[in-house]
Amino acid sequence: MTETPGSGRTLGVFPPKPNAIKELFGTGKAVIGAVHLPPLPGSPHYEGVPLDEISAFAVEEARGYLGNGCHGVIVENHWDIPFLKPGEHGYETAAAMAVVTARVRESAASGRPGGGVGVSVLSNAAECSIASAWAAGAGFVRVNQWANAYVANEGIIEGQAARATRYRSRIGAKPVKVFADVHVKHGAHAIVADRSLAEQTEDAEFFDADVLIATGSRTGDAAALDEVAGIAAATVLPVVIGSGISAANIGGLLPACAGVIVASSVKDNGRWWGRVDPAKVRELTAAARRAGAELP
Repeated sequence: MTETPGSGRTLGVFPPKPNAIKELFGTGKAVIGAVHLPPLPGSPHYEGVPLDEISAFAVEEARGYLGNGCHGVIVENHWDIPFLKPGEHGYETAAAMAVVTARVRESAASGRPGGGVGVSVLSNAAECSIASAWAAGAGFVRVNQWANAYVANEGIIEGQAARATRYRSRIGAKPVKVFADVHVKHGAHAIVADRSLAEQTEDAEFFDADVLIATGSRTGDAAALDEVAGIAAATVLPVVIGSGISAANIGGLLPACAGVIVASSVKDNGRWWGRVDPAKVRELTAAARRAGAELP
């Protein structure tokens, strides 16, 4: 049986590719902070705030992560709730995300190895995320439903892999990596209930994802260790934990994966809409270092 270079696992269901975590962040275990943006133009809560002010907010939040031990950040339009389905986002969302993300990359992440700034346009807006990331010079996107179909808060959501990979190729954005959730947050998995975790993991890899994500059931909920281990055992791709990471649990979870995405636990109020607390970030990254992470 053939092994993927550097993985130690047997060959998966897609030809081997370089480790995207190492390419993007220059390390084998990455700590990534989520920058939750204020409401953007076109969203229900937007009140005319200039993009310069939103960009300044995002840069300050990103510095709170990057200046206190994180390897990268991912920019999310989390205040654009309730979220649209894929294909319903307007040009204004792609434009705003590109402008803000470019400012983060240039002002907060300058000099970082690889492409350690990412984009996530909620919910599941893969093509919009890729457009924004490519325009901003970002290195990756997160797509919550990459393969199969789910019943989510927004309704029935189908996987975006076929359309998104073609769109990425069409605009010349192949360097943009895809972080794909295996099980989705805020969704029911009844449609795929007859498929095992291993099969669903292989589905996401087979549809050309670069990194797989394990999550809890909602924003801020921790992924179960057996979920992380089950995904990692079924793929040759790097696996990242995408929710619920804290200073208290990172020591037990980081050894089982290639990285984590963190937000709520390092906010001043412990909720997604709070501000990044540098002291909490330092506490978390110190715990990550004790768990084996090589921090900047």
